[in-house]
Amino acid sequence: MIIEMKNIRKEFDGLEVLKDISFGVDNGEVVSIIGPSGSGKSTLLRCATFLETIDGGEIVYMGEKAAHTDESGRAVYVHPKELRRFRSYCGLVFQQFNLFPHYSVLKNLTDAPIEVQHRSREEAEATAMELLGKMGIADKAKAYPYQLSGGQQQRVAIARALAMKPQILFFDEPTSALDPELTGEVLKVIRQLAEEKMTMVVVTHEMPFAKAVSNRVIFMDGGVIVEQGDPREVFENPREERTKQFLRVFER
Repeated sequence: MIIEMKNIRKEFDGLEVLKDISFGVDNGEVVSIIGPSGSGKSTLLRCATFLETIDGGEIVYMGEKAAHTDESGRAVYVHPKELRRFRSYCGLVFQQFNLFPHYSVLKNLTDAPIEVQHRSREEAEATAMELLGKMGIADKAKAYPYQLSGGQQQRVAIARALAMKPQILFFDEPTSALDPELTGEVLKVIRQLAEEKMTMVVVTHEMPFAKAVSNRVIFMDGGVIVEQGDPREVFENPREERTKQFLRVFER
């Protein structure tokens, strides 16, 4: 098991946005998380990648606890130095790319491996060029983000996340800022990663993609997991009425 999240709770200003969420992801598994806006999907990813702190529950990576709830009911994290190691296990690709605008594409990919992981420039650049080739944009290494299309920027963002060699990659609605043609470019890359058995959790509104590529689908609403299971079962024969209501919108 790459990650286990157990009984996760998260509040913002007294509003509970994650309510006792538990799930795990096995090595090589692709899990899609679907659900309406405001259901807690993005918050769950931000908690899993340590961009947000949980208020209760347990986060376990590779069998080791990164956070747990103490006897007083408060969430306690490992020492910051240890937390850096846990952060290295995961990568996150955002909706809005989040590239450094003043860095070239190549520097966007090599900066963290060199500065954070202390890899040599030669190794970092070789890895970066290999990844850019895999994304079909090796010719854009010297370009800057503003010179790229949205689809190209998102592919750079995926390559940047992969450059850190994470154990698991999280995607937070990676195509929501793209038009349909560019969406296809990015989904093709994620599909390719799935075929290579990259462990991934994908928050998405692309239902056909989720059904075709995922090993498991999780439907969230109101801060809870309403239903999860095999993609074909969830999409074609959902058990819960709330899941049925949500999926009807996509059938129109």
